[in-house]
Amino acid sequence: MSETTRGRGALFVGGLAAILASTCCLGLLVLLMLGISGAWIANLTALEPYRPIFIGAAAVALFFAYRHIFRPAVACQPGEVCAVPSVRTTYKALFGLVVVLLFIAVSYPFLAPFFY
Repeated sequence: MSETTRGRGALFVGGLAAILASTCCLGLLVLLMLGISGAWIANLTALEPYRPIFIGAAAVALFFAYRHIFRPAVACQPGEVCAVPSVRTTYKALFGLVVVLLFIAVSYPFLAPFFY
């Protein structure tokens, strides 16, 4: 498996885990903002017990993605995808987006009382 594929896979897994970690809380807020309410919304917290596992998986995946994305360009051979500056910039931007999503997922339970 090439270095590019592993870095991309780790970034994808980190982003997916960040989204799953935030579904227990942010999903409810989005539904309420859309006007969907009712007693059945309380049943949408089924993934809440798994939140720490999703956050841990996201942190581990982001660690490996960080190691591959922010390594020195010297580690890339000429002609590889990781040596192209525009690709490296795109990966770094996506990495930053995933880190922001994970930060929102972790901090949301502490900030949620201010929204209700």
